[in-house]
Amino acid sequence: MNGMRARQSQEVAPLQIETRRLLAATQSLMAANAHHVAYGIEDLRLKALVHELPDFLYVKDRQGRFVFANAITAKTLGFDNASALAGKTDFDLLPHDVAKEFFRIEQEILESGERRLEMEECVPSVDGSPPAYRLTSKIPLRNDQNEVIGLIGISRDITEQKRRENLRRGQAQLLEMIAKCEPLEMILEALVLLVETGLTGINGSILLLDPEGLHLFHGAAPNLPAAYSRLIDGVAIGPSVGSCGTAAWRGKPVIVSDIETDPLWEDFRGVVQKFGLRSCWSTPIMTPQGNVLGTFALYSSEVRTPTTREMELVDMATHIAGIAIERKRAEERIYFMAHHDDLTGLPNRAFLKDQMARILFQARRNSRKVTVAYIDLDNFKDINDGLGHGAGDEVLKELSARMVNCLRASDIIVRLGGDEFLVVLVHQARHDAGIMRRLRELQKVIARPIKIADADVTVTSSIGVAAFPFDGQTPEELLANADAAMYQAKQLGRNTLQYYYNRPNGADTMPISEEDELRHAIGSDQLFIEYQPQVDLETGKIVGLEALVRWRHPDRGVLPPGHFIPLAEETGLIIPLGLHVLNEACRQNKAWQDMGLPPVTIAVNVSAKQFSDPALAEHVVEALETSGLDPCWLELELTESTLMQDVPRALTVMRSLGTLGVRLSIDDFGTGYSSLAALKTFPFHRLKMDRAFVEALPRDETTVAIASAVISLARKLKLAVVAEGVETEEQLEFLRENRCDEAQGYRFSKPVAPGEIERMLRDGI
Repeated sequence: MNGMRARQSQEVAPLQIETRRLLAATQSLMAANAHHVAYGIEDLRLKALVHELPDFLYVKDRQGRFVFANAITAKTLGFDNASALAGKTDFDLLPHDVAKEFFRIEQEILESGERRLEMEECVPSVDGSPPAYRLTSKIPLRNDQNEVIGLIGISRDITEQKRRENLRRGQAQLLEMIAKCEPLEMILEALVLLVETGLTGINGSILLLDPEGLHLFHGAAPNLPAAYSRLIDGVAIGPSVGSCGTAAWRGKPVIVSDIETDPLWEDFRGVVQKFGLRSCWSTPIMTPQGNVLGTFALYSSEVRTPTTREMELVDMATHIAGIAIERKRAEERIYFMAHHDDLTGLPNRAFLKDQMARILFQARRNSRKVTVAYIDLDNFKDINDGLGHGAGDEVLKELSARMVNCLRASDIIVRLGGDEFLVVLVHQARHDAGIMRRLRELQKVIARPIKIADADVTVTSSIGVAAFPFDGQTPEELLANADAAMYQAKQLGRNTLQYYYNRPNGADTMPISEEDELRHAIGSDQLFIEYQPQVDLETGKIVGLEALVRWRHPDRGVLPPGHFIPLAEETGLIIPLGLHVLNEACRQNKAWQDMGLPPVTIAVNVSAKQFSDPALAEHVVEALETSGLDPCWLELELTESTLMQDVPRALTVMRSLGTLGVRLSIDDFGTGYSSLAALKTFPFHRLKMDRAFVEALPRDETTVAIASAVISLARKLKLAVVAEGVETEEQLEFLRENRCDEAQGYRFSKPVAPGEIERMLRDGI
């Protein structure tokens, strides 16, 4: 700064020499009559020099009134004639605060008699353009008696120097921000503001090209209308997409002097007109290799082309913007490499550590749940050993891509290492009941065959699940508990899914809702199934069993279905609960057959929500294939209310189930308004007479008539009839007399454990 001022002082020195020559000629005249000063100066031989000087020269009296000013001074203050300035003060010409400061300094000079040299002044313009900067010296003017009678001011315009100095300072600050890795949006906004500071009536905008090179997105536009910035955010680039879209497409500047007539703006003219923007000059931001990173644009409300100086600023801005954007992208590449797996591209443990604390904080604040699923590939070692590590790598990449496509955008999947993965299901609502279904779907996606070297490779998985907040409060606890559940899934035979559940009595844990308890029960050993025999009334033998789920609650004891099925229906947990019953019933029935016991049909209830699940048929196939049970020994019980909600869809689903060889029955027949229509429409094998009819038999004549008619109708339709809730000998006798096929109820047996069914099948009831 001192060096700069010394140079500026040297530049002003010649003017000061000329001024000294003027002083000798003006001092006596000034003392005699201020009015004659101008006349005296006019008579001087230096008259032409004074008015032709590019620097400012003026004389003021002790009251701060202009006595004389050269032409450039008058013109700058808005006067064509220098003489018109005489008698006016700074208070007449400048903003009050500026004039007050000038007057204060000048009065100090007049009182002290000491000159002030090389003062830097900021002078507002009279036309609204940016302020001017001057380097000013003010010297006291004395008469023959050495009395101070006024002052002479000499100024040089240093606005351009000041602008360049500010520009260099701004550039240095921007480069410092880049070096300190400040956020890119802050750097770009500061860059636009720096450019706008040196211009009048111009607003800047930076748009960033996406990694695919197809669209431009908002980078910075601090003074453009926000509504306009939103409208152009995400605009596609192309050969005629305004100024910016075209500049990014061409890789060259696009200067549009009149938006209303230029064909490049034809499709966007209506968007921009309402904001009063008339010209737009856009320059691509490029890498040194010539790749487009984005665009820097200047907008004006006037129809015009940019000046040379404006384009110089754009060149500077695009250069710095390119440095900032490339630095940001380099940081992102480094972060990605440090937080992602080289082989699969999935996030790694470092990424998981960074994200989990934030995820749990948000979940705790919003009372949400987070589920983590620890996935281990069951037979991956066999692939590496049999086909080689190259094949193993291909399998891992394929399975990673499948899992990513199977998850929501808000979910996270991490490769922990080797053949282990972790899925984090985030942003769950209080009643998000689809977790089990989604994880089973993920398991099925993993198990689809993979073509490797002309061979189909199948990989199964064991999944352990833990949920925040009740299975752990920290990422470490959740991961450890999900890992423990995964090992339990391995021990249960692999290709299974297991919830973590290990809450000792009296443990200091967060209170959980009944829904949460039921969710855990589905994935643990709390749910179990009892079976109630269905007896052929002619032979007295067991020909079928109905699977009935029970809940062994840790605090409330064994709960019958009526205590928790409504909750499961309400929350959506009925789907994973129903799948649990389906799989276990098929497995148990096949186990009895493998013991050499007489084969029987196993009946499983299907709820309305299960029936509406598009994957129902797939779940049935999966249960049959996993257990090895022949489809003819599985019967699905449906209620007529479920079927009548959407008859065309119900028919489609039932036919798809029928093609599998599975039997279908209508449950609680006679309780709905459309029972006869249901029998006519749907492909049933059996109907179950509701216990409400059986209870009134044979006392109530109306019930007797209805029950007789139902049995007769079923026989004509070639449907077997099962009477539910048979408890007395009278009821049994009526059913036999009316040729009912089968009966079920306490008259034969209550629902019992699998071991008791084994005895019954072996020895008879």
